[in-house]
Amino acid sequence: IQRYFRSSRKLNVPNFVCHITQRAVAKELLFIEDSDYLFMIWLLKEIATKYSLIIFAFCLMPNHIHLLLSPKDANLYDAMRDLFSRYAVRFNKKYERKGHLFSGPYRQSVCMDDSYLLAASVYIHSNPVRAELVADPLDYRWSSCQLYCNDDTPESFVDNSLVLKLLAENDFESKKNYRLLVKQGCDLGAGNLLEEEDAIERFCSNLSSVFAGIFKRAEKKKLVAAALGTEVLGLEELERRVEDIRKKGMERTPETRKAKKFLIEQLIARGFNRKEIAQRLGVSRKTIYNILKSSG
Repeated sequence: IQRYFRSSRKLNVPNFVCHITQRAVAKELLFIEDSDYLFMIWLLKEIATKYSLIIFAFCLMPNHIHLLLSPKDANLYDAMRDLFSRYAVRFNKKYERKGHLFSGPYRQSVCMDDSYLLAASVYIHSNPVRAELVADPLDYRWSSCQLYCNDDTPESFVDNSLVLKLLAENDFESKKNYRLLVKQGCDLGAGNLLEEEDAIERFCSNLSSVFAGIFKRAEKKKLVAAALGTEVLGLEELERRVEDIRKKGMERTPETRKAKKFLIEQLIARGFNRKEIAQRLGVSRKTIYNILKSSG
């Protein structure tokens, strides 16, 4: 399972929490008038109901879109095709334009651990501030940020419960902590996910270094692991184990070999290829192959 997928290598299975991004072709806009944003939000709600999607968060930027969601059924392809094609048809008709509105197939990033899920949500909601559209993310009308930060919010098709459960046992404390995270997230340097595939990982690392206690508490919840039906090591734990294996060097005990095999499998699950794994662990690709082939 790779974290980041292009058009031909996406996952289309139930219960995976996905960060979906889509952008306009070239430098064109996806939204010109308020009614365009409103139609996309209405359409997103309808698609979520029609295809049984759980929408955790969204942000509609002038020329791109962020969605954090989970499909209950194996129908993500159909749902996203329906969403983006229906919007494009209306947009082209309204503005009397022809041709593709979107730059290509949507991109999918799978949230494999609670830290990444939390960071992805904060990244999405802090996006308008980084783009200098507003000074405060709560002032941006076209995202779900208010549902995560304000104490009194109306009923919505957006389900904020999974992310907020990572932060505290009660809604008041959860939203208080989330406001702190978003405020800091707006000030942190963050790469552009549309251009850099590891932007969220780096953002997560930077954010967790400031709020170590919050992220350690979140990692213990293992809510994503429960949804996936399997557990993938968190980023910090993964890096710690990589460093531990590198320190042991050529040690060949059965315990070390078993630890290496487990770590290699975790890195593969993260999307690293054999060459990258060999470089991270300081061994040859043949060694990687032999360890994976072994039964120990």
